Amino acid sequence: MKKHQQSDTSPAPRQCQEEADAPAGQAVAGFALKTGLHTAVFLCLATALIHVVLVFLHVAPPNPVSQRYSAQVNGWVFPLFEQNWRLFAPDPDPANRKILAKTAHTDSSGSMQVSPWFDLTAVDNSAVDHNVFPSHTAQNLLRRAWTAYDETHGGDDSARSERAVMLQEYLRNIAADRMAAHHNGGTFEFIQLQVVTLPIAAPGSAAGNHPPAPVQNRLLPWWKVTPHGK
Repeated sequence: MKKHQQSDTSPAPRQCQEEADAPAGQAVAGFALKTGLHTAVFLCLATALIHVVLVFLHVAPPNPVSQRYSAQVNGWVFPLFEQNWRLFAPDPDPANRKILAKTAHTDSSGSMQVSPWFDLTAVDNSAVDHNVFPSHTAQNLLRRAWTAYDETHGGDDSARSERAVMLQEYLRNIAADRMAAHHNGGTFEFIQLQVVTLPIAAPGSAAGNHPPAPVQNRLLPWWKVTPHGK
C-alpha cells in the first residue's frame, strides 16, 4: 500500500478556514462602521434642525406654537443660545461695571480663610484691549451673565422663577470657574461677587452743570460651590 503524504506547499485546513473567515469579518466590521457613521450624521443633522427650529420660534413674533412650547424653547435657548435684535438696534450700556469676586475656604482647623477681591472684569478688558479679533467670551460672557441676573432678581437677590435660578447658577459657575483658574486649582467652597457701577455722563453734557452720579456698590450674598469651584 502506498502512503499519500500531504504536500508541504498545500495549505493546512485551519489556515484555509481562517482565510475564508477573514473577508466575512472585514465585511461585518465595515458594515458596523458604516452604520455608526450614518447614525452619527443623522443625529448631527437632527440636532441642527431642532436647534434652528427652536431658535426661530424664540426670535419669531409670538404665535400659538411658540406660546405652547415656550418652556421647551426657553429651556434650550437660555442661557447659551440667547438671541436678540440689538445688532440692528444697539442699546449701549449707560454705565461702566466692574465685577469682582472673592472666595472662602474652611481649613482643617475649622477657621474660614477668605481671599482678597479679584477683578474679573479687568481680566476681560485686558483680553480685549489692543486685540484686533477679541473673543466673544471676553467681551460678553461675564457682562451678559450679570445683566441677565440683574434683570431677573430684585434688590434682595431673590430668585422668583426657574429662569432666575438658572441665571444665578450660570453667573455663579462663570465666576467660580474663573476663580478656580486664578487660584491655580486651589480649594474653595464659597464665592461672593461685588458689582461696582459707575454711570456714564450723557454725550455733550458739561461736567459742571450736573453733579457726578454716585457710584453704586452692590454686594451679592455668599454662594456655595463644589470644591475647587467646579
